[in-house]
Amino acid sequence: MQLTTRRAILKQGLMAAAATSTSAGIPDSLWGDPLVTLPGIQLYTVDRELKSDVEGTLKRVRAIGYQEVETAGFGGLSAKAFRAALENAGLKCNSSHFFNFGSADPGPLFAEANTLGVHYTVTSAIGRFTDKPAGQVTGADDYKAMAEFCNELGRKAKRANLQLAYHNHNTEFKDLGHGKCGYDIFIENTDADLVKLELDCGWMVAAGHRPVEYFYRYPNRYQMVHIKDFVKPAKPTTSLDPQSVPQGTVLGTGYIDYIPILKAAKAVGVEHFYVEQEPPFIGMKALEAATKDFAYIHGLSV
Repeated sequence: MQLTTRRAILKQGLMAAAATSTSAGIPDSLWGDPLVTLPGIQLYTVDRELKSDVEGTLKRVRAIGYQEVETAGFGGLSAKAFRAALENAGLKCNSSHFFNFGSADPGPLFAEANTLGVHYTVTSAIGRFTDKPAGQVTGADDYKAMAEFCNELGRKAKRANLQLAYHNHNTEFKDLGHGKCGYDIFIENTDADLVKLELDCGWMVAAGHRPVEYFYRYPNRYQMVHIKDFVKPAKPTTSLDPQSVPQGTVLGTGYIDYIPILKAAKAVGVEHFYVEQEPPFIGMKALEAATKDFAYIHGLSV
């Protein structure tokens, strides 16, 4: 006699329901284990809404289903007040982006991170440590200097009981010759313990590179990912010029196949998965887009 598992009973019931119902199809997540068990959101997605109404926006984010967030600013509040708003909304925050790490003393920013209660402090350091704007950081020496800067910043973060992480855009993938791009040079010249990585999968794909390859090329470096989609561009781009970047779109409506990417991310030990949609939002409000993004991620299963 074969044992009947709870999953088998559930599947049989759902199949029967599907056969007799004219309602919408049953989500894939009910047939298998979810690919991402705890989808989070980078709050830059709803930045405009936060600046208008922090408390209300955070509660709406929680109502969508997100339990974890990553910050990129505090909506005009102090770190202490923003943490209280997060707690009131029932949201956890393990990571925060900071944009002023080019200053000589990162102590005040680290103090804000500790007040917020995060573990990861994240930078996209291009242009933060030099007077060159992002689009003009083009040589191997620039990326070696950036790596040195981030190694030292990572040491200071450790002393503050924090972990530094680096978030990429698309510009780091410009070909510098000899089969190398700036991102490779940066990774190879940073200490794996001092500088962890947050892979923005959408920007990497937009630049013509493959997240799965990077996960396995640099194991144990990636702790977080950003999950975003774009309307397929005519060709890959490593420019942040507004005329060159692709249009952001709701997950699953663009051209990026996230199933193999997220499987590889889990295999190499990525801890946090953050949805992020790039503005402008076409035909919908940001919170509506965030709702659709959550539904897409929540519906992926293995």
